[in-house]
Amino acid sequence: MTVEEIVRLATEAAEEKKAQDVVVLDIRGLSVIADYFVICHGNSETQVQSIATEIKKKMQDNGLDVDLEGYNQARWVLIDIGDVVVHVFHRDERDFYNLERLWGDAQVVEMG
Repeated sequence: MTVEEIVRLATEAAEEKKAQDVVVLDIRGLSVIADYFVICHGNSETQVQSIATEIKKKMQDNGLDVDLEGYNQARWVLIDIGDVVVHVFHRDERDFYNLERLWGDAQVVEMG
């Protein structure tokens, strides 16, 4: 599976659980941690967990290893899929951390 296919699968899984404001950042050349960030948020802890669970399930169904951090608190769940890192925020944490601004030099990828 290509990194672009992983990004698409992650964004589709997030959108299936009604994730808000899904943004994909191409951070190749800006960071060695990943090639892409997928950033989204839910409006409650339950929705954040639902989004993270769906992304993990879709990745595992496609034979990909996934590491989750922050799931129990459900304020900022980080999903490490190798070259793709998904950030599932609670709305308040997303506003506070504002990763889009922090990674302002990254290109926003249109998934439409």
